[in-house]
Amino acid sequence: MKCPFCGSTESKVLDTRTMDEATAIRRRRQCESCGEKFTTYERVDIIPIVVIKNDNTRETFDRNKILSGIQRSCNKRPVSMEQMENIVREIETSIYNTLGKEVYSRDIGKLVMDKLKDVDEVAYVRFASVYKQFKDIDSFMAELAGLLKTKESDKF
Repeated sequence: MKCPFCGSTESKVLDTRTMDEATAIRRRRQCESCGEKFTTYERVDIIPIVVIKNDNTRETFDRNKILSGIQRSCNKRPVSMEQMENIVREIETSIYNTLGKEVYSRDIGKLVMDKLKDVDEVAYVRFASVYKQFKDIDSFMAELAGLLKTKESDKF
């Protein structure tokens, strides 16, 4: 590590600590040439994921868009911000663990719906109504019927 004061590449590590839920490491160093102390940080270099939208345009993955959609779906529902953050973290981890560098927005939507279904059924229906773009009341009712059927089968 190059010293920011004298440019020497010889330094020793004085202290090491993990940060940000163990996703980063902070190191306190001391230059062996000039004696000055400085701090360095190590983070995993994540390859950016590209999201392929329904109209085949591409954009960089943005976790905040998922969080925003979940927040709207959970508005005035008994779902904590921590639960919403956990859903986003799980989805983000799932996306980054895939081998591809591109993911379809419809696949992200399915992941969100699967997570919301387990947390809050009303939030699930709200999200599904936007995601699936129901054309009429019959398609909406079919989705509700499927949800009720799943709920009934879970009881047994």
